Amino acid sequence: MNEPDTVATLAALAQESRLAVYRLLVQRGPDGYAAGEISDQLGIPGPTLSFHLKELAVAGLVAARKDGRFIYYSPNFERMRALVGYLTDNCCSLAAACAPECAAPAATRRKRKTA
Repeated sequence: MNEPDTVATLAALAQESRLAVYRLLVQRGPDGYAAGEISDQLGIPGPTLSFHLKELAVAGLVAARKDGRFIYYSPNFERMRALVGYLTDNCCSLAAACAPECAAPAATRRKRKTA
């Protein structure tokens, strides 16, 4: 990721509705949600949601896939990892020692409850 890409990606997230959409999609994972489901869950009118989804897609943060009559949106986790990587790539590079906060956190996943 380069600086212009980083600025565009951060700009796409720098709006309350788009941030809420992205966070909802991250919670859902790769299956994503149909646009109508996103609209229902977040209370964002269809035309407004369409605009926000387009902005997130242009920034590479979400992917769309058509399934029948519906378009499903899912998060592009690779793009978000690239963004975080760019922001932290040179962590402590000019310091005498690296701060513990700079170390990448261990991946933590919640285990799904099984019935």
